[in-house]
Amino acid sequence: MWRLRDLIQFYFEKNAGRFFVNILVPVFVALLFHYIFRQDYFLNLLGVMTVGFLFGVPMLMGALTVMLSKREDVESRTFCALMPWVNIVVFMILTLAFNTEGWGCWVMATPLFMGMSTIGGLMARHYKLRDRNKMPVSLAIVFLPFIVAPLEHWIGNIPGQYKADTQIDIHAPAAKIWKNVTRVREIPASQDKGWLTKFMNFPRPVKAELDYTRVGGVREAVFTGGLVFHETVTAYQEQQKMAFTIQANPYDIPSTTMDEHIVIGGAFFDVLNGTYELEQLGDNYYRVHLYSYYKLNTTFNFYASIWAGWIMKDIQGNILQVLKSRCENK
Repeated sequence: MWRLRDLIQFYFEKNAGRFFVNILVPVFVALLFHYIFRQDYFLNLLGVMTVGFLFGVPMLMGALTVMLSKREDVESRTFCALMPWVNIVVFMILTLAFNTEGWGCWVMATPLFMGMSTIGGLMARHYKLRDRNKMPVSLAIVFLPFIVAPLEHWIGNIPGQYKADTQIDIHAPAAKIWKNVTRVREIPASQDKGWLTKFMNFPRPVKAELDYTRVGGVREAVFTGGLVFHETVTAYQEQQKMAFTIQANPYDIPSTTMDEHIVIGGAFFDVLNGTYELEQLGDNYYRVHLYSYYKLNTTFNFYASIWAGWIMKDIQGNILQVLKSRCENK
C-alpha cells in the first residue's frame, strides 16, 4: 500500500524527472481553466462559481495526474486516490499567491476539490489498467467543465432560503440581558471566540448601535474590515422579542475584506433578517434565542448551504457567548 512517504519517495528519489510532468501539467491546465472561467466575456456561460468548474476541474486534475503516471504506479489505488491532492495543494497555493482566489473560498472548496480529484484519479486508473484503447474516455473529462457550465447557465441558479438557529442560557435579570441585546458595546479581539470565522479570516463583530427601541428603529452592526449591517426593527416587545431586517451593501465592503464569491449581499449569498427572543426558564434565568434567515443563489446549494450554515452559526454563537459573559460577570 502506498503511504504519504511513498509518494514523496516516488517523486524525489525514484522518479524525480516525472515531478515536473505529473504536477506542472495538471496544475497548468487548472490555471488555464481558472483564467478562462474568470473572464468577463465568458461569465454569461462560464464562471468559477459553477458545478462545471468546482466539480469538473478537480476531476480533470485527478485524471491527468494518473494518466501521466507510470502503469506500475497506477496499480495502487491509494496512489491514484491521494496523488492528485498534491496538485490541488499546488494549485491552491498559486491562486492565493497571485490573489486570484481568497483563503475563505479555498477553505470551503478544498474538501470538494480533494474528493473530486480522487474520483477523477480512480476513473483514469480504471481505464488505464483495463484497456489502454479506452483512455479517450478519460480524456473526455477535459471537456466536462465546458459542457456542464453552459447547461447550468441554461437551467439557471436555484435560489434557496435557509435558517441559522442558535441559543444560549444566561443567569441574569431580563433587563440586563435586554440592554446588552439591543446595544452591544465594543467587543475586544480577546473576547472573540468565533473559531471558524477566525480561521477563514472573516470579519469579526465589533459593536452594534440602536437609535430607538421600537418598530422602525435603525440598528448598525459593525464588523471589522469596513463591514456594516444596516438593520431596521420590524417587531419589538420590550425584554421579549426584537426582529429586524438586515442589509449589507456589497459595494461598500472593501475588496480586501471578503472574497468576491462569498461577499454578503453579493450575487451568491445574502443575509435577510434576524431575531432575538427571550425565553424565561426560571428566576433570573433565561434562554436567549438568536436566529436568522439567509439565502443562497448557486447551482450547488446542496454543498454551499452546509458551509453557510456553519459560518452563520459560528457568528451567532460568538455573539451569544459575548452576551452571556457580559450579563453574568459583574
